[in-house]
Amino acid sequence: MRLWYNPASPFARKVRIVARETGLAEGIDEVNTVVSPVKPNAELARENPLIKIPTLAVPGEGTLYDSAVICEYLDSLHPGAPLFPGAGAERWRALRLQALGDGILDAAVLMRYEGVVRPEALRWGDWISGQLEKIRGGLSALDRECAGWGDRFAIGQITAACVLGYLDFRFAEQDWRAPHPALAQWYAGVAQRPSMKATLPQ
Repeated sequence: MRLWYNPASPFARKVRIVARETGLAEGIDEVNTVVSPVKPNAELARENPLIKIPTLAVPGEGTLYDSAVICEYLDSLHPGAPLFPGAGAERWRALRLQALGDGILDAAVLMRYEGVVRPEALRWGDWISGQLEKIRGGLSALDRECAGWGDRFAIGQITAACVLGYLDFRFAEQDWRAPHPALAQWYAGVAQRPSMKATLPQ
């Protein structure tokens, strides 16, 4: 298998963590790929019409995207405890938590683009404030829920960890830990996992 990724992408990091947690990483050729919302990558466009990372090419099966699809596909390949529960209320809780984390990341990436990619004269302060409000609301929800996670590190928790790692990476000046002490304590533990250390954003 071949994975197009960028080490700065939190969505690609989610896939790379799942690959390591499932023991599949050695069978994946990771291709560090530069992408931009304003400069299409021609090579990646041949694999993914959306020209987005992560993108996974599977021999004999075609190409998969986005991160949620790739993660569930990888989870289907290993014999260990599933990262995606198979059915029932537990599955929907896990998918909802993943969606919450992905939504926070969507807002954070949009805020990053607005502040860095868009020319300064065209930046929209209300847009940035709106994305920040989504991030804060999402973090508050994670802070309320994380006490019930125990030692689980399934797809929802993996996504939450990618959220916090990305905020540290791109928005270090925004102190998310002080208003979310339970979440900060949880993250301090999971950040020590080998899969997390091996995929630090850069």
